[in-house]
Amino acid sequence: MAPVTVMQRVVKPTTRRGKRILMNKQPKLIENVKQTLFIKGKNTSEIARNCLKDLHQLKKPEAVHLNQKNEILPFEDVTPIERFGKKHDASLFAFASHNKKRPHNIVLGRMFDDQLLDMIELGVEQFKSLSEFKNEKVAAGIKPCLLFAGPQFHEQSILKRVQNLFVDFFQRENVDAVRLQGLEHVLMFTVDDSGEKIYMRSYKILLKKSGQKSPRVELEEIGPSIDFKLRRTKLASDDLFSRSCKQQYCMEPHNTKNINYDKFGTRMGRIHIAKQDINKLQTRKMKGLKKSVAEKKQQREQRKSKSTGIQSVKT
Repeated sequence: MAPVTVMQRVVKPTTRRGKRILMNKQPKLIENVKQTLFIKGKNTSEIARNCLKDLHQLKKPEAVHLNQKNEILPFEDVTPIERFGKKHDASLFAFASHNKKRPHNIVLGRMFDDQLLDMIELGVEQFKSLSEFKNEKVAAGIKPCLLFAGPQFHEQSILKRVQNLFVDFFQRENVDAVRLQGLEHVLMFTVDDSGEKIYMRSYKILLKKSGQKSPRVELEEIGPSIDFKLRRTKLASDDLFSRSCKQQYCMEPHNTKNINYDKFGTRMGRIHIAKQDINKLQTRKMKGLKKSVAEKKQQREQRKSKSTGIQSVKT
């Protein structure tokens, strides 16, 4: 049988709000902060639900939590998650499930062009939630400092991609400079010698007096504390991964000569012209600036005296 082509109906927006939403979902040279979907499966354990809830707390406010249970098997059919991601304009997702073969299961993944790019399956072996740590937490929306310990993150190709996925999942907007008092939160990922277990810890940075110019830094664990076991991975090919990391040439800044911008964003240009004689410039003629009869007579006498002096020198 010949393949059947399905024509998709293109719905054009009829309101300004609809046009604005579609324009915001289109590809951009400078991307928005990535949104994350948190999805619960049909069967979930209490540990998996609490783990998903704490990850949602770390990702706020760039996070969308779907309360309804969904009968989804990501490693068999990822189409429903891609549909949710396109609907909510989210390129990252976290999925929680539980069964006898894979208990307390967490799936983290990311998408490119509304299609699956990378996906890893992690089993929660030990979990300590945020509520179990009775201390002060960091504010929502704080950009964390990500630390990775273990040579396996640089030696094994799979763990390299897992590290890249963790960075893409937990980072926020890009910053050019970091203020010392702005470093408040640390997320640390440690891999064991076998490369199968990843330990995630969350700390709050405390800057205390040291008697010197630089403060004394202490770390206080605030949770969550999770011991992950790497179960399955579904990684993109090298060609697709390099295509997803490609940036447009026009994103590079071009230096234009003689054009700069002030602190208000006003464009200012510099024009180079020849040297001008200010006395010969034609200005606006005003009645109050006209010379009097005495001034004109004095100016004529000065011209005559100059001309007679030149003639006497020539003779």
